[in-house]
Amino acid sequence: MNPYLIVIVAVLVGRYLLDLVADWLNTRHVTEKIPAEFEGYYDAEKYRTSQNYLRENTKFGIIADTAQTFAALILVLSGGFNYVDRIARSFGLGSIPAGLIFAGILVLAFQILNLPFSVYGTFVIEERYGFNKTTPRTFALDIVKSLLLTALIGGIVFSVILWFFEKMGSMAWIYCWAAIMVFQVFLIFIAPYVIMPLFNKFVPIKNDELRTAIKNYAKSQKFKMKGVFQMDGSRRSSKTNAFFTGFGRSRRIVLLDTLIDKHSVPELVSIVGHEMGHYKKKHIQLAIVRSALMTGLTLFLLSLFIGNKRLFDAFKMENVSIYASLFFFGFLYTPIAMVISIIENAISRKQEYEADAFAVNTCGNFEAMILGLKKLSVDNLSNLIPHPLKVFLSYSHPPVLERIRAIRARTSAPSETNATYMA
Repeated sequence: MNPYLIVIVAVLVGRYLLDLVADWLNTRHVTEKIPAEFEGYYDAEKYRTSQNYLRENTKFGIIADTAQTFAALILVLSGGFNYVDRIARSFGLGSIPAGLIFAGILVLAFQILNLPFSVYGTFVIEERYGFNKTTPRTFALDIVKSLLLTALIGGIVFSVILWFFEKMGSMAWIYCWAAIMVFQVFLIFIAPYVIMPLFNKFVPIKNDELRTAIKNYAKSQKFKMKGVFQMDGSRRSSKTNAFFTGFGRSRRIVLLDTLIDKHSVPELVSIVGHEMGHYKKKHIQLAIVRSALMTGLTLFLLSLFIGNKRLFDAFKMENVSIYASLFFFGFLYTPIAMVISIIENAISRKQEYEADAFAVNTCGNFEAMILGLKKLSVDNLSNLIPHPLKVFLSYSHPPVLERIRAIRARTSAPSETNATYMA
């Protein structure tokens, strides 16, 4: 049996089983007792709702993952990639157009496969728990826009990679690396102005008190930015969040309108302080550097498998091509990607603690920071006590109780068990 085929099947099944075990342990880890830190914030009924939300999402995620893994196995074992390749070559347009057709068919096929799950997740589960605000029209437009962006941006990157590997020989991966990094930096700068407004509206914060408080805080930290904006997240969901985007002069902090509606000014300033902490602690810059190094490593490893006949035999391919090599290498790269993801998540969790500490130190109001975290968790029905394996594999943020514990330890504040805010 082809050794590459054995590895590919083992990787697909092994990844699936590992996620399945982590999800099973995660749902078994929930407890009916409300953690003392959240007494008075979660009532018993809403806490049960949050656990039901976790269980339902987990079961649904397992079903979706099962379908996707099964489809991938069928595609590999049945020679489906070769059938797609025949279609791509039938137009006789050359290697790069054939590669784009090959990639386009596969991306569209998996988009169609995922569509029913996306519809159910949005209009059944999220609707059932009061989160969904997306209309069918917005949902459909989001899909169309995403596909067009994928075709445009992905098509450009894919074509550049194919051209370099066709023309530049053994040094192609270095040229690809340089081109991709330039393009990524370009996207970071234009995303707040061109890409993100395709999906949401961004306007300066309307609340005068909040705007003034954030400006004064930013000035006290000598933080220059394009501004603090509110985004119409309520068009799609009632969930709350905030994030940092852009770089250099284009950097901005974005608060969802749902977040602004549900939090006090001190809480929102502490949330802004957390996002600002990521920049001040150079988390974003370091993430770009790590991404560049990982991109270089990936392209170098890819160059070792370009045109590997045994690899193509594993997929029952009649013809060897550079464009198919990119997809087939992705299967072999999965274990490496998983390890990198685990490492990145560990780094991210550490940086979240650092950003929390920055916000507490600079805002001078740890109570507001803790209250903000509690409200975010309650409003989003977050899992308060995830299983350690689930955290290890996929959590980019520490569990909220650990974040609160770290803040209290830093400020030597006693644990709060009686609070007035009721969710």
